[in-house]
Amino acid sequence: MVKTTPEIPDVPGVDPVLHRTEQVRDHTGELRRWHLLDSGPWLAERGITPRGTLLAVHGNPTWSFLFRSLVREDIPWRLIAVDQLEMGYSERTGVTRRYQDRITDLSLLTDALSLHGPVVTVGHDWGGLISTGWALDNRHDVVGMILTNTGVHQRIEEALPKALQLATTPGFRTASTSLTDAFLRTTLSLSKPSLPKEIQDAYLAPYRSRSRRRGIDQFVADIPAAADHPSRATLDRVAEGLTHLQVPTLFAWGPRDITFSDRFLRDLIQRVPHADVHRFEGASHLVWEDADVAGLVAQWLEATFSAAGTPRTEAPARRPVSSYAAEQVPAAPIGEPIARLAADPIHAHRPAVVELGAEEDGGTREISWSLLHRRVEDIAAGLLGHGVRPGDRVSLLITPGADLTGVLYACFRIGAVAVVADAGLGTQGLTRAVIGSHIDWLIGIPKALVGARAMGWPGRRISVEQLPTVDRAALGVETSLAELARSGALQRELGAPLDVAHPDPDSDAAVLFTSGSTGPAKGAVMTHRQLSAMFAAVGDTLDLAPERGLVAGFATFALLGPALGAPTVVPDMDITRPGELTAPALAAAIGALGRPAVFTAPAALRNILDTAGELDEAGRAAMAGAASFFSAGAPIPAHLLQGLAEIMPEAKALTPYGMTECLAVAAIDLEGIEAAGPGSGVCVGTPVPRVQIAVAVMDEEGRTTGEITEEAGVTGEILVRAPHVRDRYLMLWGTTHTSMRFEGWHATGDVGHLDRAGRLWVEGRAAHVLATADGLFTPVQVEEAAEAVPTVRRAGAAVVGPRGTQQVVVILETEDGHRPGKAARPKPAAPSLSEAVRRAVRERAGVEVVAVFETRALPTDIRHNSKIDRAALSRWSEQTLRGERAEAL
Repeated sequence: MVKTTPEIPDVPGVDPVLHRTEQVRDHTGELRRWHLLDSGPWLAERGITPRGTLLAVHGNPTWSFLFRSLVREDIPWRLIAVDQLEMGYSERTGVTRRYQDRITDLSLLTDALSLHGPVVTVGHDWGGLISTGWALDNRHDVVGMILTNTGVHQRIEEALPKALQLATTPGFRTASTSLTDAFLRTTLSLSKPSLPKEIQDAYLAPYRSRSRRRGIDQFVADIPAAADHPSRATLDRVAEGLTHLQVPTLFAWGPRDITFSDRFLRDLIQRVPHADVHRFEGASHLVWEDADVAGLVAQWLEATFSAAGTPRTEAPARRPVSSYAAEQVPAAPIGEPIARLAADPIHAHRPAVVELGAEEDGGTREISWSLLHRRVEDIAAGLLGHGVRPGDRVSLLITPGADLTGVLYACFRIGAVAVVADAGLGTQGLTRAVIGSHIDWLIGIPKALVGARAMGWPGRRISVEQLPTVDRAALGVETSLAELARSGALQRELGAPLDVAHPDPDSDAAVLFTSGSTGPAKGAVMTHRQLSAMFAAVGDTLDLAPERGLVAGFATFALLGPALGAPTVVPDMDITRPGELTAPALAAAIGALGRPAVFTAPAALRNILDTAGELDEAGRAAMAGAASFFSAGAPIPAHLLQGLAEIMPEAKALTPYGMTECLAVAAIDLEGIEAAGPGSGVCVGTPVPRVQIAVAVMDEEGRTTGEITEEAGVTGEILVRAPHVRDRYLMLWGTTHTSMRFEGWHATGDVGHLDRAGRLWVEGRAAHVLATADGLFTPVQVEEAAEAVPTVRRAGAAVVGPRGTQQVVVILETEDGHRPGKAARPKPAAPSLSEAVRRAVRERAGVEVVAVFETRALPTDIRHNSKIDRAALSRWSEQTLRGERAEAL
């Protein structure tokens, strides 16, 4: 055995001790020289006894360098990452190697290395196919499997991905793969942002000459797309065998891959339904370079295997303890209030959904409880008749109103999983959500169907209204909601009532997408039991009833009314910009219901106050009739609620605290806020029924420790236990695991503290904590101090520098300079304003501010228009203070 060879240069991130070469006979019987990375000596130097082996196999056109990140102290497993023959720094033999040959060659190598279990295979690209084939042939040693951006099957009738169609074109293939290094450079260029030059050079180094690139050409030629391809039989054997390989499995995926797209991931999930899945939004084909896959692997190995390297017999339950250990709500079918009120002679013909419309559009339309119930039953029967099955994911891209309400509760009735990703996420966010949900069906308005066709969204298509034949064909629409409802109604009229059992309480009911204020929106999966508990929590908090309707100034809340037995109306507004709701539009919606409860996004409250002067006499009278006002999505300062009291004098102002993952956590009214007085952060009140709150203590760098407390005055990450905490995040195993790292609790990602009265104070996001040389500070402490300056409308706190020595920057909106809309590039604040802000923050929060900037509009999340994007502020500040031209906010 030779530890190093002169031809292998030093490459970034690879300790020279890892390099190893072996002489082993291949499938032809000839001795061949293999190069591999072996972390055994590296672990031994640190006194770490391996729990097992990670056998990592690269694809085309990379080499073992791809897996260098798996060498780390929190992965106590020996890494054996091979360079396949003809690739990397392994021998160029001149032999044409087929798929089965490579599996056999790898088995001969591991036999020569005396590699025995426990082994977890790791594969990427073609290495995924080869490592899976090796696992099937050596299953007595295999305890687990990790696959990243690969595909183990390609149906004959399916076209190859366009990138591979081009690469396999005769004439072009050799020119791009071996005659030049175009194929390799194109692969490296897929990462955004671009890979550092030294990393690109490391990937290019083994392939500098045409003779050394022949293996790249061979790999492309060996893609078994046709039935008569020599490697097709092996591909089919491995694809079928994978379905019987019952070992813990992790799929880590870069969804921006132009070759192995999500359709290959869907195929893998169907073959290995027990697999844990994590999609790294924004990552491309080289997911190992674009995302912290090694960090995910470290978490997964620790959670899945014992110290002996065997799968844990007490494998973590798939149900989160924070939900199922909490006080439970009696399970009831979602939508039961609709059927109950439809059968009640007093309420049957009263409005359940009110749709506001201009006179030229038909005016206001009211849908009774009786009609809504009949509509739900008709659509449910029609969906079943058309082939929608329990467990199918159905994306609902419909404007809030009777149509959306009817199909949503029809999905609940038959056990289809409703994917709720509203237009408030923006086009890109909505595309990520729909594609990332691996939906089976898409039901949408024409605008959504056009977008689905243009952006390649998955799912069989159903339109809301019946479309002309030409439009149906162009948009790929199979049928319409109207046709399904008629079909379902006909079935029932002919004596075939909807005869299907209500879904199991622990089956998935919905995927609700978060606002995306701290990164790409996440799909929070709720079971029927959890969703029922969420409705109960909201109903208890907001005190809704059939006699008291709901004005939903936030699109998602329009879906809650029917489950709570509350008539619902959505104001005339752009649902993608809830912060632009005006006072006259809100007054018209209130007037449609009399004395309703009102719910808006927090940003809307500012605009309602700003446009209150546009109310006429009727509008002011309608606003005065509101019985209560609620707003959640971000904490609301008391002075805004006090301003609201002037235009809604009879309304009880309540600000609940919650999140998509657990919609109601705590609540407080204006009187409670005034009684609490000033403090660090925003007081959001005491827990709602069946909810417990605790705090995870932070260290000096703002990272949570394992200590959990309910003591007053301790600032840390807010933890929640409730029956309506989400089940998991969809295809985000790592995120789910992190949020459940405290047994029995859901880690919210928010930071705050409890006071002596048991009230919760929210102080910002845990990720935005300011870890300065003077100690830890929360962003809300700084922002509230800055907002105490009379001319400051709103402030955002940013930091620059490494944790522990971070410097604080404040970026402002002023009363005179604010302009609603897209965030703008900040500019230095006037000296007098800058000094006033510095002084206020120093005196009130004890923090020194190094720079103050002003902008017409701070960047916020798309959905709520209220959560300040502090990460964007910090990125901009870091670049600006380094003297670089910063990107736009």
